[in-house]
Amino acid sequence: MNTSTHFHLKQPSGWFAAGRETEQALLLLSDAAFKLFLWLCLHAERSRGCLPASARELALALHKTEPELQAALDELFRQGVCLSPDGDVIEITDRFWPYQRDSNSEGDDDITAYIAHVKRCFLERRCVRSTFTPADEKLAIRLHRDGVSIVDVERAILLGSLRKSVALQDHRRGTLVTTLHYFTALFDEVLQNTSPEYWNYVTRKLRSFEQHWKEIPISLQQETK
Repeated sequence: MNTSTHFHLKQPSGWFAAGRETEQALLLLSDAAFKLFLWLCLHAERSRGCLPASARELALALHKTEPELQAALDELFRQGVCLSPDGDVIEITDRFWPYQRDSNSEGDDDITAYIAHVKRCFLERRCVRSTFTPADEKLAIRLHRDGVSIVDVERAILLGSLRKSVALQDHRRGTLVTTLHYFTALFDEVLQNTSPEYWNYVTRKLRSFEQHWKEIPISLQQETK
């Protein structure tokens, strides 16, 4: 006697694989955000985990007000469940997307390496207190798509970190950097100064400040807002 059971789907389309990724989202999200997450999973393009949709369109689909929907969407971004690199397409992140993505293209590899390098440059600075949030990753993606070179991003972080460190030392008070966006105001200045000698000086000076970081009062190192 064959004791194996064969299951057949009533509807062979319009579903997705709900496993460990879905359970992680269930434990992490509020009811409203989880409902939105499920809707996105059901309608996202399988090979990429992406869906073009605005908050207004999603609100209509889920019978929510636009502010209610936007709050749920913001939670998905904040918890790292979704990204919206260009504002028009919502992408479910790898941790919460159960399918293998089509990521064999050189462009995908390039942007992944770009984000990883920006993250490392950002988080290794002593004046930064952050976990590289979804908002930081979104900004890194936008910088990549805008053609900002990784060298210019790194130089902006070095220059901004040096000035922040000097300010903390001089005033013995202040707040630490919590967002990548802090450094974007320096891009114009970075582009105007291409002297290798200058950037070598900035790098050496910053390293000197960071080597003596313990001399800055501990209360400053704990400020994050």
